[in-house]
Amino acid sequence: MIGSVPASPRRVLLVEDDPGDVFLVQELLAEADPSLQVVVANSVADVVAGDLLRRSDCVLLDLNLPGAHGLDGLRRILRADGGAAVCVLTGLDDEHLGVAAVAAGAQDYLVKGKVDGQVLIRAVRYAVERRRAESSLLRLREEELAAAESARLERGLLPSPLLAGSPVRARSFYRAGRTRSLIGGDFFDAVLGPAGTVHAIVGDVCGHGPDEAALGALLRVSWRALVLAGLGEAQLLPKLQQVLVSERHDPSLFTTVCAVAIRGEAGGRREAVVRLAGHPPPVLLRPELRLLKPPVGVPLGVLPEATWEPLTVPLVPGWAMLTYTDGLIEGRGPEPGEPLWEEGLHAVLAQERDTDLELLPARLVERAQEFNGGPLADDVAILILSEDAGR
Repeated sequence: MIGSVPASPRRVLLVEDDPGDVFLVQELLAEADPSLQVVVANSVADVVAGDLLRRSDCVLLDLNLPGAHGLDGLRRILRADGGAAVCVLTGLDDEHLGVAAVAAGAQDYLVKGKVDGQVLIRAVRYAVERRRAESSLLRLREEELAAAESARLERGLLPSPLLAGSPVRARSFYRAGRTRSLIGGDFFDAVLGPAGTVHAIVGDVCGHGPDEAALGALLRVSWRALVLAGLGEAQLLPKLQQVLVSERHDPSLFTTVCAVAIRGEAGGRREAVVRLAGHPPPVLLRPELRLLKPPVGVPLGVLPEATWEPLTVPLVPGWAMLTYTDGLIEGRGPEPGEPLWEEGLHAVLAQERDTDLELLPARLVERAQEFNGGPLADDVAILILSEDAGR
C-alpha cells in the first residue's frame, strides 16, 4: 500500500487514456527527474484490479477517464488504498472539480496546460510528503488512543483495598518495571472478610511481560473473590495455587506470595497470621522495628501438594506492618556489588523511623533508587498495614 513511502518518490503511476497527455507528462517528469520511473495505466479498473498501487509512490489521476464520472475514479482508488498519495489532473475548464477532488481526499490538483516539469515534480513530491505526514499523524493518534485505553484498563486493575468498617488501614505504593506500563506481575490487595478478619496479600509472578501482568491481576482478583466468599485463612494459598496452575500460559511460571490475616476482637487482643510462599518476610514497623521470620514455603505453582506453615504475631496497640515485593530490595545497596537485601532495608527503616506512614512507601522507593543509582528494574509493590487510629 502507498503509505510507507520514501522521502523522494521513485515510482509514479500515471492513470491517463490520452496518448498525447501521457507523452507530455512523461517528458515533463523526465526533464525534472530522469531517475523517476513512470508507469502508465489506461483506466481506474486496471489500477484497482492490479498491483500497481502497492508498488507506486504517487498517483497522477486524470479525472476524465472512460467509465469514471467526476470524482468516481478518485473514490475508487482511495477505497482500494486509503493511504494513496493522489494528484488529480484536470482540464482548463474543470478547476472547480480539482478543488472538490482535494476535499474528497486528493493531495493536490494540476491543470493540464498550466504546468511544466518543475511544477509537476514538486506537486508529486509534496503529495508524497503530505500523505506520509498524514499517515504518521494517524499512526501516532492510533498509538495514543491505544496507550490511553491500555492505561485506563491497567488503572482499573490496580486495587482499592476494601477495609471499610475494619480496624486496619492500608497504605500502598506500586510501580511497574516495564517501560510505559502501569502494572506488572506484582500485585497486592487488602480485604475485610465476612467473619471480621482482615486479609492482605502481596505477590510477584515471575517474569516481566504483559502475560505475567495479566496473570498477576487475575490472581489478585481471584484471591479477593475467595476472601469475600468466606474461605478460611488456611485454604487461601492452596486455592490460589489451583487458579495459578489452571490459568498460567507457561507451566514453569511460579508466584511468590506473602499472605497476612489480622484477627481479634474489637478493643481486645489482636494477632497477625503470616504465611510465606517463597516471598520476602514482612517487617513489623511499630511499636518496635522487627524483621519477622515466618517459615518460608515454596512459591505457588512449584509443588502440587505444598503447604505453607503460619507464623502468629501478637499485635499491640499502635502496630504497623510492612509487606513488599523483592523489586524493592534487589537493586544495588550501600555495599559495592551487593543488593540492598532485607538487612539493608531494615537499616533504611531504622533511619526512616520518624517518617509518616503515609509518606513511607514512596520514601523507601526513593532511598532504594538512590542506592541503585537510578530507577529500579523490577516491579515494586508495597503495602503497609496499621491500626486505624481513627476508630
